Amino acid sequence: MFRLRHRMVKIAGAFTLIELLVVIAIIAILIALLVPAVQKVRAAAARAQCQNNLKQLALACIGYADVNGKQLPPGGRVGPPPGSPGWPTGDWGDDRGSWLVYTLPYLEQGPLFAKIESADGGYGGAKQGAILGTPGSVAQARGAGAFNNVTLPYGRCPSDDYDSFARVTNYIASMGPQCAIGNCGYDPNYQFCMPPYSTPLGYAQSPDHGNGWNTGEIRGLFNRLGAAMSFPASIPDGTSNTILVGESLIATHDHLPNVGWEHFNNGTTMGSTNVPINVGMPEDFVGGCGTSSAAKPYGTQNWNLSFGFRSRHGGGANFAFADGSVKFLQDSIDHATYQKLGCRNDGKPTDFQ
Repeated sequence: MFRLRHRMVKIAGAFTLIELLVVIAIIAILIALLVPAVQKVRAAAARAQCQNNLKQLALACIGYADVNGKQLPPGGRVGPPPGSPGWPTGDWGDDRGSWLVYTLPYLEQGPLFAKIESADGGYGGAKQGAILGTPGSVAQARGAGAFNNVTLPYGRCPSDDYDSFARVTNYIASMGPQCAIGNCGYDPNYQFCMPPYSTPLGYAQSPDHGNGWNTGEIRGLFNRLGAAMSFPASIPDGTSNTILVGESLIATHDHLPNVGWEHFNNGTTMGSTNVPINVGMPEDFVGGCGTSSAAKPYGTQNWNLSFGFRSRHGGGANFAFADGSVKFLQDSIDHATYQKLGCRNDGKPTDFQ
């Protein structure tokens, strides 16, 4: 028989309840310290990504101008052009694309633009991104499925939690201090685009929403009808002092959730500096007109409110200027200064750095 030898094992003493509570408390303190730091890092990364997106979009607009006769891409394109039958009202069913369509070749999206050109009969020819000439060419490309499941890799700001699969964008071109009267009989910022307020700032009354074919009537650098802006000749105030593109929150803008980023009337040119930065967030807004009472004026069709620039970055929003630079503008910025940064030709000095 084998004799089994038992080895005596010393059992270590267990934690007391007090020691366990102390350990848990230390872990809780460490987590409390770590979570805000992680959130700050994430917020900084989202802001940096947003700024990079705007930088790429600004450079694409400048690249378009270099190739296409020193003109910025049309903010939108709806036919017929000036002088054609039906002008100046145009055909609102003739969708020839937003400015995002025309910048596709300059953002490594040439294959997608080629699909649109195919619907346009190859109108672009040797000039990538030349203005589409066939009526409804973008609408035809959409009908052929060219935009199915297409989200622009540079089209969304990570800070906006709007449906990530939606074919929308956070980036809207500036129409400057443009009037944007809405459907609700309630336009809280309308006075900022009208005399006498606007006169000392160097700009006169102009068409609501920038709906004009005449370049001289357009205060900012874009409109949805396709008025041609020479670059940099149409910016006598200076490219470093004029907003080109900014960010907004999709759920606060009446047009951005509609159709898709490629549509001429999807809101990507409807950014007005009349509206102070970050006035209203998605949780404040209601669809349509809501109520125009002082208690809840945030109807998305109150366009002198919903067509503003906004962000989730806290304290302001990112903007790309016409020189290609990107700046974070505080939402506490002087309103007159903000208007002058939106207007391309007010001729007034600003104290903005």
